[in-house]
This record gives sequence, structure tokens and C-alpha cells, in this order.
Amino acid sequence: MYFDTPVIEVQQLGKCYQVYAKPSDRLKQIVWPPIQRLLGQSIGSQFHEFHAVQGVSFQVHKGESLGIIGRNGSGKSSLLQLICGTLHPSAGQISIKGRVAALLELGSGFNSDFTGRENVFLNASLLGLSRLETQIRFESIAAFADIGEHLEQPIRTYSSGMVVRLAFAVMAHVDADILVIDEALAVGDALFTQKCMRFLRDFKQDKTVLFVSHDIESLKALCQRVIWLDKGRIVHDGPTKEVCQRYLDFLFSATPVVATSVRRDAKAHSFDDAPRDGRLDFINQSNLRNDIQVFQFDPKGAGFGAGGAHIRRVLLLDAQAQSLSWVVGGERVILSILVECDVAFSSPIIGFMVKDRTGQALFGDNTWLSYMDAPVATVSGQWIKAEFAFEMPRLPAGDYSTVVAVVDGNQADNVHHHWLHDALHFRSDCSSVASGLVGLPMRTVTLSRLSEKE
Repeated sequence: MYFDTPVIEVQQLGKCYQVYAKPSDRLKQIVWPPIQRLLGQSIGSQFHEFHAVQGVSFQVHKGESLGIIGRNGSGKSSLLQLICGTLHPSAGQISIKGRVAALLELGSGFNSDFTGRENVFLNASLLGLSRLETQIRFESIAAFADIGEHLEQPIRTYSSGMVVRLAFAVMAHVDADILVIDEALAVGDALFTQKCMRFLRDFKQDKTVLFVSHDIESLKALCQRVIWLDKGRIVHDGPTKEVCQRYLDFLFSATPVVATSVRRDAKAHSFDDAPRDGRLDFINQSNLRNDIQVFQFDPKGAGFGAGGAHIRRVLLLDAQAQSLSWVVGGERVILSILVECDVAFSSPIIGFMVKDRTGQALFGDNTWLSYMDAPVATVSGQWIKAEFAFEMPRLPAGDYSTVVAVVDGNQADNVHHHWLHDALHFRSDCSSVASGLVGLPMRTVTLSRLSEKE
């Protein structure tokens, strides 16, 4: 829920640094100007200007979660530090309404020689809590951080993950109106990151989150809106899926793409020993049946690439290789991708990823691991086909799209030739999935009564 009055208002914000080639130039800049004015001469500045942030304007409302993305050096961290007040702007204005709690550089707000306990009180005081308020919250902070006896040890003995645990735990207990997080969760372990994401989802219901991350999926899961920064300026500001898609287009067009893989499975379309959910017969005879409409492949959809190949057809097939316009969740299917190679390929990789309406990745795979030892090289003008056989997950009601891509190379070094954002569109009309992103077929589900306690 958004409220009318913005809690963060940034107007034409700028941050400029004077960059010197050598230390002596800094001294000259201090000494020479008065002499120049006295003599009426000018020998110019001893520095050049670097604009970390320039001309940035936006508003953030209560109840809104805003993500900020961009390449390293684009000005993301500088912008957050300006908002938090740890940097002073060179130009523009910032208006903040409410208490801000920030998790910026790793270890900021901590003294490395203090114990974890002492740093809790230090950091909480910097975030606006009195000592008594911190004492009341201390046990809850310690439980959230969950670092055990290390709480009584100096911070300098902590791993980076333990520092983040303690810092986030304090930040989560200061009753802030605005949380500002700069990529800190990237160094946490999976369980703690999940705990933090649950907290942030609850927090953003009626308060405000600013979240900087290179993890696009985390941004999609948490933020309704994203700002893309480049060279200190706003490139795009809009809905998360739209801005992230444009950002990925830019990144993948400018740099080689690392293809993602899930597993190696050279068996083509073998469903003989695949598990089948024994409840499907019942589910498919009830209103819980997961009917999924499959729309036609759109070859003219949004995409990008070097142009050395073109994706010509994407089909969802049944186990007998017949094209499907409807499929039932839990049934066996084949995703078939047909590609025309306009240039010779030494090691083509074809892959796909199914995403929900917000752009969050659900499942996917590619051909790299199955053919890394024996690449399927092609000549110019040749056609290749990739097929992925799997059991269709049961999808919650809603709209889904399939990203399809073809590259040439290997996992670490490749050229992206064609990427289609919405190559194949699905719509799930009804489902037995009550929670989670997808429902997986179960081989068996049992519940038994025991004669005695085991």
C-alpha cells in the first residue's frame, strides 16, 4: 500500500570529487590560488572532477520498496550514502521523513576491537536507540543474529557473514521507518538470507525499503520499482520487471554471457523410470486440476543478440512429440527449440528459463553440461534443435513466460547470438498449489498410524 506523502524526496542530487594525479597536486591546489589572486595570474586547477552522482531526482513513498541496480562504479553506493547522510551532496537537495536505518559498507558502525555485545549497543545508539531501549531489545537482537558465543568476542575475529548477521539484527530492531541496504546480504549464508528476506517482506507492507543488489532475482522478489543508474545518472525508473529486462539487455549485449546449467542428463526423452504423482488421477478429475494454456510462439517478440543465429520455433510437446495448446500440471512434456545458424558455431548452447509475471525465475536448463565433451558444431546455414524432457510443474494460477537463448562458446566465455524474452507464454487457469512458486509431482505421500511411540 502506498501513501501520498513521499518519505524520501531527492531533487537534482549531485556528488562531485576532486581527483588529483599525485599528492603534491593537492598541496599546490591549496597554496597556489591565493598567490594567483595576488599576482593576477592563473595556471589552472591541479585536479579533474569526477561526478559520482549527477542530476538524480526521484521520490519514494511510504509502503514502497525501491531497488537500485547498475554496474560497479555507477553511483549506487554513493547515492545511498547521500540519502543516509554519511556523504554531503555537492548539489541538489534531499528530504527524509522518518528514522533511517542503514546497512551499507560491511562493518560500518562497528568498532573492530569491541565485542559483538558492545557493538550492538554502539550501533544501536548510532541508529537512534537509547541504552535502555537497546537493553530491552538485546535478547531479541541476539536471537536474530544467532552467532552464539561469538557475541562475546571482538568483531575483528568475525567472518564477513557473522558481521552481516549482527548488523542486520540490530537494524531490524530499531523501529526504523526506512531501511537502506547496500548489497550486504550477498555475503550471508542461505538460511540467514531467507530470514532477512522474510523480515523485509513483512517490513515493506507499511514502511519503506531501499535495496541495492546485483542479484536480479532478489530485486524481483522484493521490489515493486527499480532505478537503473549508470555513470551517476538515472537511465530508467519504473516497474521492476521492465527495468531489469532493459538492464539485462544492456549487460548481455555489452559483455559475454555465462550460461546457467542445472544438471547433466544425456538420456533423451526417457520417461520410463520417471516418477509420477499418484494423486494426479484424483486431482485431474477435480476442480484442482492444473489446466495450463500454451500460447503460440512469437518469433517477433522482444529480444537481443549478436545476430549469428535466430530462434525460429519454440513448441511444447507431449510424450509422443505432438504439439500442445493445453497441458495439465504434472504431466510429461518436451520443450522443443529450433534454431537457424547464420554463421558457423564451434560449440552452440541452447537454454530456457520459465518466469512468473514479475520476471522471477522458476525453473530452466541448457544443453551445456550434456554436450560439453562433444560440442555439436555447425556450419553457416545449418539448423539445430534442442529438446528438454521434463514433468511440467503444477503452477499457481497466473501468467508465465519462457525466455529462450542461444550462445556460442562455453560456461565462462561465450557470445550471445539470440535471446527472446517471451518466446512462449503460459497461462495457468486453476491449480492445487496453495503456496510457493511451483508445485512438484510427488512419487508418494504417506500418513500412517503407529501402534506405539517410536
